[in-house]
Formats: sequence, C-alpha cells, structure tokens
Amino acid sequence: MTGRRALAAALTAALLALTGCAGGAASDRPLVVVTTNILGDVVSHLAGDEVEVLTLMRPGADPHSFEISAAEAARMRSADLLVANGLGLEEGLQQHLDAASADGVATFVAGDAVEVLPYSSTDADGAEDPHFWTDPAQMIAVVDALSPVLEEFGGTAVADHAAAYRAELATLDADMTAAFAAIPAERRALVTNHHVFGYLADRFGFRVIGAVIPGGTTLAAPSASDLADLVAAIDAAGVPTIFAESSSPDRLVRALADEADRRVEVTELFTESLTDAAGDAPDYLTMMRVNTERIATGLSP
Repeated sequence: MTGRRALAAALTAALLALTGCAGGAASDRPLVVVTTNILGDVVSHLAGDEVEVLTLMRPGADPHSFEISAAEAARMRSADLLVANGLGLEEGLQQHLDAASADGVATFVAGDAVEVLPYSSTDADGAEDPHFWTDPAQMIAVVDALSPVLEEFGGTAVADHAAAYRAELATLDADMTAAFAAIPAERRALVTNHHVFGYLADRFGFRVIGAVIPGGTTLAAPSASDLADLVAAIDAAGVPTIFAESSSPDRLVRALADEADRRVEVTELFTESLTDAAGDAPDYLTMMRVNTERIATGLSP
C-alpha cells in the first residue's frame, strides 16, 4: 500500500471510530465504493457477499448535487475500486472523485461502457447525456464491462451473479419493448422535470417534447419564456401526461400542467434515484418496471 493509501486508510479508521457511520465497521472483504444508488444496486447484485459495497448516494437524493461526509470521502480514497457513473452526472462529487483518482484508486466509469448520446435539448450545447440507465440495453453493456473488473475482487462467483442479473435485464428489456409498442406512435411524447429520457426515447421511439429545467442538469433554472414555450409545445403535441421525477420538486411541473389549454395529468416517476426499501422503487429492476407501467398508462388512449 502506498503512503497516500495508508494515510487514507488510517484516516478512514479514525473517522469511523468517531462517527460510527459510512458503512459501519471495517471489513476484511475488498471494498467497492459506488457513487449513485442505481449503480450501487447493480454492483451489489454482481458482487454478492464476496465484496463489501458502499453506496454513497442516499435514497431519494439528486445525483447532480448530493454531498458526502468526511468519513465517506476518506473511504473513497482507501477503496479497492471506485464505480462512478461519469459523463458529468456527479457534479457535487467531482472533487472527491478527482482526489480518489489522484490517490491511485482504481476507477470504473460506467459511462465509458455505453453508446453515449448527446442531450436532446438544444440548451445543453451538445453535452453528453449521463442518463443511460433509462435504456436497459445500455445497462447490460455496463454489466458486461464491469463484471470482469469485479471478478478481480470477488472471484469467479461474480460471473455467476452477472449471468443471472444479465438475464433479468434482458427480460426487462423485452417487457419494456412490448409495453411501449402498445402505445400509439403519435402519443409517445415525453415531458419531464429535466432531460433524463434521451436514451429511453432513442431506444423505444419516443419524442422528447421538452423539460421544465433546461439543459442537462437539475442545477439550472427555467426562465418565463422557457416555460411559455414548453406550454405551447405541450398543447401542440396534445400531451396527456407529464412526468415529475421523484428526486426533484414537482411544483413547476404542476404549474405547467395548469397552464396548458387542455387537461394534463402529472405522474411521478423514479428516474435518477431509488427509494428506500419501503418505497415503490427500492431497486433498479423494480424502478424500471414501475416507470414503464406509469408511462404506458399515462400516454395510452
């Protein structure tokens, strides 16, 4: 272990002793730290009990802006592997990602394994869209790339876990394809809090009409003209339902629906964060199935 890694490990132990948080007592198993809770769920399925998985993002948090404790930052720097989404998603965590990389922590960036799309929004200036998980085929690509990396820490059992989970993802993909195919093409129009459905739209033949928050981040703010243009687009497209994300306030979405010249429903989706175990989206597969059912119901005649 290098001097920096040893120092980080010592700091981690001291902080954990003081706080009693950030994953509990130290483990003899290899430590994999994951940034977002969606990826944390996937990594946990692949790793099984052979690896300790620490997920930094709490249920219901916004991946663009969530923060971590000093103890968690120290564990990042002493991890055996760091798994991040990349593509600019973890805006509030970037300094810690950079510090871990500088300390020599091995890092797997999920965005490097997918076919990256640009944001559909013209406000994003051609930036890369980090929300690849809305297309399960992209998540399969991540699993295929991540599994051999995790095998270095979890052994051959990881391959068995990955094969089983990959089969579940393939079933999910087939079920989503069937559900969305039943929606008439002219009604496959999506409006959400911000631009999160580019990959789903590209894969399943939806049109992204617009989003309340312009650009590719929840940290931006819409202008009055932005909202007026979106109301006009909703009316022109005949959108029956707009979708509010669980990790973002829905006040503007509901105001937008009230401004439309026709009745527009507002339905909650789970797009950027899982819920806790008691919620409707406690894991990635469930989240995707719940969203598929709500989109299909909201947009079908």
